[in-house]
Amino acid sequence: MLALLRLTWLEIKIFVREPMGFLGSVAMPVIAFIALTRVRAPRIPGRFSGPNNGFFDAAFVPVLASMLIVVSTCVSLVTIVSVYREGGILKRLRATPLQPVTILAAHVLAKLLFTLMTVSLLVLAGRRYYPLGAEFPVVDFVLALLFTTWSLMSIGFLIASLAPTTRVAQPVAALLLYPMLGLSGLFLPISTYPERIALFVNPLPMTRGVALLTGIWHGQGWIAHVGDVAALAFTFVLCTLLSTVFFRWE
Repeated sequence: MLALLRLTWLEIKIFVREPMGFLGSVAMPVIAFIALTRVRAPRIPGRFSGPNNGFFDAAFVPVLASMLIVVSTCVSLVTIVSVYREGGILKRLRATPLQPVTILAAHVLAKLLFTLMTVSLLVLAGRRYYPLGAEFPVVDFVLALLFTTWSLMSIGFLIASLAPTTRVAQPVAALLLYPMLGLSGLFLPISTYPERIALFVNPLPMTRGVALLTGIWHGQGWIAHVGDVAALAFTFVLCTLLSTVFFRWE
């Protein structure tokens, strides 16, 4: 445990030393949240506070900002693992007494800590700029976001395991994650999609994450989203198993 904490602290310091990556992962979602909220919040009437109302949903801005955190975290994870492999850092770490699971867990824990930092800034900004969301269940929403991030980071590990270089890993991650977010039901209700597209989109982990966060924002309990939680957990297990098969240390 002590080795995990020390390695996690080291990963945090390395990440903070890269200002563009740090600002992109932490500051940009908060800036986007404040900018969108200042434009939209005064125009959102109270009656449009139910789920699945697209742009009229009061949860649109906070859930969008939260999912941007998730996507940026996954892309950052893919980039870091790929850079570490190309630079021989993973190979050297593997040669140390540290267990492989400790090395990989440190990356996950560091990313979750930055996710917690960013969502805390979102909550503080929401108290000031987004009065409609001021009474949302903070603890449950943060837990739902951390769980969604934890689950979708496994996709990042799988991409990093399969991609041969950083130049390949980054665009593959972006091409996979951003379209998945666009189809997740956040921008348009899935009920408006053609039937074949809806059947394809519904099981996607990004769709399940959006459904979980939106439901929690509107005060629905975890029991109402057992299916979403199960789908995200399945994504984590499947991608983790595949990563263990395909992951390359060098």
